[in-house]
Parts: sequence; C-alpha cells; structure tokens
Amino acid sequence: MGTAFVGGALSLTLAALAYPSMLGLDTVSNSNDRIIANTQWGPLTEGDRDFVVKVRAAGLWEYPLGLIGLQKGQSPAVKTASEHLVDGHASLDTTCRKLGPMLNITLPNVASPQQVAFVNQINAKTGKDFDYEFANILRQTHGSIFNTIAKVRSTTKNTLIRALADQANDTVLDHITVMEQTGLVDFDQTLFQQTTPPKLPQSELTPPAPPAGQPMVVLTPPPTATSTPVDIDGAAAGGGPAGGGANPAPAPTPTPTQ
Repeated sequence: MGTAFVGGALSLTLAALAYPSMLGLDTVSNSNDRIIANTQWGPLTEGDRDFVVKVRAAGLWEYPLGLIGLQKGQSPAVKTASEHLVDGHASLDTTCRKLGPMLNITLPNVASPQQVAFVNQINAKTGKDFDYEFANILRQTHGSIFNTIAKVRSTTKNTLIRALADQANDTVLDHITVMEQTGLVDFDQTLFQQTTPPKLPQSELTPPAPPAGQPMVVLTPPPTATSTPVDIDGAAAGGGPAGGGANPAPAPTPTPTQ
C-alpha cells in the first residue's frame, strides 16, 4: 500500500494494519508489542491500535445502553449509573475520534456482535431484573477492560495512547464504582465471568470495519456534561491529558447521530 502520511506525522508500515482482525473482551492483541507505525508521538504498536478501537467500540454499546437505563432503570442508583455511562463514553468518544485520524486508525461505527448481544440481553429485561442484569454485566465488562487499560498505560511508548489510557482509566474506574453502588452486583458470579470469558469465534469479538465513505457515528455529550476529552494539543506536546475525569451528570437526552 506504500507509505501514508497524516498531516506529515505518520509513516505506516502496512496500511492493512489500520484495523484489527480480532478483539476480545479481556485482551488487546496477540502481538501487543509489534510496531505498525512510527509517529511523531512515538511508535504505535498493534496493541495500541487495538486499544483505540476497543475504547471506541465500548462507547458504541454502553452509551446507548445508558440511554436505555435512564428510561427503564427502576432505582435511582441505576439511573445515576446510566448518566455516568452516557457522559463518560461521549467524552472518550470525542478523544477517539480525534486520535483516529492522527494515528491513521480506522474506527468502527458499530459495536461487536458480542457487545450488541449484551445490549439485547439487558434490554429484554424489565423492572428489577433489568437493574440486576444492567449492573452485573456492566460491572463484568468494565472489570475486564480495566486490566487491559493498565497494561496499555504501563507499556505504550506513544504519548497520545498514554493520554487516552489515562482518560479511560478514570472513566472505567468511575463506571465500576457506580455499578457497585447500585448494591446489585453479585461479585462471585461477576468475577467468575470476568476471569473466565466464553470462547467465542473471532467474528463475534470484533466490531465490523465501517464501509468506505460511511459518516462517522458521533456519541453526543449530554447538555450538562462534566467529563472532558483529552486536550489533544497538550498531549501531542507531551503534556498529557487535561480533564477526562468522570463525575455525576444530570440526566441527558441525546441520541447517537451520524
């Protein structure tokens, strides 16, 4: 495919590596350290690339699930957790959509089949069953990605990826906390499922690549958003992220748009 430059910043080794072939719930890549591009912000590994795709994909199912939780949640704690999902993932999504073009990473527009199945499973429930399923599945998935974030943050040599990992760490820890504060988490069951994920085919674990020319789905921040995206200019200069914290937000009313 030759050499591609994004704003004069990026030299790709293989354009085909712009999108992952497989993403699991608890791993980033089978060859995490393989460098696929050298950028002005540091080398970009296959694992770094997969991490950005994973963060984007997480928002594509957790953000709409947060909107569903605001409508169907029975307890105030579940509604609060739903607010955090919408607020936090809208902010992370803004960061991912900025980093994608800078690092020549193709971002998905649809969550993986496994993640879509989570949404359908939770949305099929009503009343207290909805609250229980909501809290436990989201506690499980956030617990799984939390370990991945720590690995990426401790090993990446890319300044922009470190900044995203910092923001993701704060957001995911916040979401773990609000799920636990519902009082509904069955820790024995959740931790077992978190540490013993099902063996699924690759097609179930990876969000499909978007068709060429398809407009990018935007996760709109709530009107009174409190989470802030990474300061890309500061991060690009080596200053790290600004903001990115996850705090309670009043109930939002946005919907995903293209």
